[in-house]
Amino acid sequence: MTEARTEWQRERRRAREAALQMLYQCDVGGLSAAEAIAAYAEIDQPGRVAPGETADFAVTLVEGTTADLAQIDPIIEASSEHWRLARMSVVDRTVLRLAVYQFLHEPDIPHPVVIDESVELARRYGGEESSRFVNGVLDAVRRKLAAGPSRPTGPES
Repeated sequence: MTEARTEWQRERRRAREAALQMLYQCDVGGLSAAEAIAAYAEIDQPGRVAPGETADFAVTLVEGTTADLAQIDPIIEASSEHWRLARMSVVDRTVLRLAVYQFLHEPDIPHPVVIDESVELARRYGGEESSRFVNGVLDAVRRKLAAGPSRPTGPES
């Protein structure tokens, strides 16, 4: 793997981490996507994603995820047996939302990459069981999306 490719992957991971932090603020703080993005931009700390391509990807993830929750949340609930969104930890729920947005709207990113990156986010920011939980739910989502829309069965089909 070339060094440029590795750096690109590192920057994409940083963008996902920044998006996770902003989406967390939307969920916990009740901020809009625009408010969370503005608040993140004001943070002066090492490791913060600076303006540029990485920040643009993070903003795309935040804006897209928040705009599409009405489609994303039912997909997560249908794929997480015995777990409603309200029962999930904020980090797990946020990681799942971010991943499902990428499944639906970032076709250039292979699903296994989205799952791997999401598991890493869950491992880093979530609880002890978060990485396994996120992996299981996302694998179920991936399988359902690969199967396509369900078709009605019965005499009318």
